[in-house]
Amino acid sequence: MTTGILSIIIAYLLGSIPTAYIVSRLRKGVDIRNIGSRNMGGANVMREIGTHEGVLVGLFDIAKGAGAILIAQALNVSQLWVFGAGFAALVGHNFPVFAGFRGGRGAATIIGILLVLAPESILVTLVVIAIPFFASRKFGGAIIIGFALLPLFVWLFEGKIELVRYVLAIDLFMLVRNLSDVKQVLTKGIIKDMISERQHKKGK
Repeated sequence: MTTGILSIIIAYLLGSIPTAYIVSRLRKGVDIRNIGSRNMGGANVMREIGTHEGVLVGLFDIAKGAGAILIAQALNVSQLWVFGAGFAALVGHNFPVFAGFRGGRGAATIIGILLVLAPESILVTLVVIAIPFFASRKFGGAIIIGFALLPLFVWLFEGKIELVRYVLAIDLFMLVRNLSDVKQVLTKGIIKDMISERQHKKGK
């Protein structure tokens, strides 16, 4: 049990590393949480600071999620503790102790977690996310669509009910953290944006 708790603490501290904040401060001297979408993630950094910086932040945030799982597995803890470590990294990204508990939403961290636990499922999900994103340029809406389908993909490709339940718990956490984006998708509609974009292209 002591090792399991250690894995949780390590994962939370790893998730708490405020990559977007650090990169934005170093490159532009700004707090990324006060500009753009105010989200401390790679997408906001890409829009407000620069493409290379955004990619760097995204990759590091993915590494935080993957690293938390790999460290827990290396400590030889049970699967339940491994799941807990992944969730702790996600909580750390959202509420980082190193940045006043004001963090990002954690999409990249989740990708890292599932690249280790369910690689096929998350790769398919990324393809699904890419389709509405490139059609509408609405990253938040694309993420919501992809993660809504993620439990189905985990069930189809991994076939492990405990992993499906874990992903559902993560989805619930993401839903609570992204209520504003969910409301925007429901009221404005990313599907409507995709149709409008297609009609615009045909009209050219």
